[in-house]
Amino acid sequence: MPAQLTKDEAHAFLDSRPGWLILTTIGAGGYPHSVPIGYFRFEDEIYTGGRDGTQRIVNIRRNPQVSALIESGSSMQDIKGLMIQGLADIVTDPTEALKLMRASAKHRGTPEDELPAEVRPGIAYIRVTPKKYISWDYSRES
Repeated sequence: MPAQLTKDEAHAFLDSRPGWLILTTIGAGGYPHSVPIGYFRFEDEIYTGGRDGTQRIVNIRRNPQVSALIESGSSMQDIKGLMIQGLADIVTDPTEALKLMRASAKHRGTPEDELPAEVRPGIAYIRVTPKKYISWDYSRES
């Protein structure tokens, strides 16, 4: 049986996997809508950015329940994954969006003097507040 990740291990796994996660929202017809999207973690929350009005944002405004998934490994012996189930909200306030733009750029390694100074028009951030962590690590036994 695979080991489960502790909260600290889950945070470390999220931070070690810069790039993409799969964000799943629920569409109007009740079907899952999953998209790969860039992310960063700040404390317990996960953030993704994009344009206001995209399908994922429309879905979240209708139903804030989401899941986010990251995984690594190439064989059953080293597969590791983390699914976060949580509630999402949309950040469009320009002051808060600029803080998130700067945090995202800093997370990607942008030097301080090159961080964004103003908000891009139409930007929106999705903030996911985790309610449940589901994880598996086949590289170690529970």
